[in-house]
Amino acid sequence: MLFFVGKDATNDFEDVGHSKTARNMLDKYYIGDVDPLTFKVTHAPVLARKASTDDNSTSFMMKMLQLLVPIVILGLAIVVRSYIKVEQ
Repeated sequence: MLFFVGKDATNDFEDVGHSKTARNMLDKYYIGDVDPLTFKVTHAPVLARKASTDDNSTSFMMKMLQLLVPIVILGLAIVVRSYIKVEQ
């Protein structure tokens, strides 16, 4: 994960609770430690973006769509079903 680039991820690895299989894979594929002086990080880690106040209107629209779309689909299903019954 890019979040752990440029830092020691040992604690994060331990927090996840990896299985014995994962630990055995670590032993198998471990190459060595990276000397931090041999590379330069040219970008900051990707962090989760907090929702801004501009996103509130988008969030409201999404909630409305999540409510209205199933209602519209249900209404169409009822109309189609009643139309089919009338023709039979």
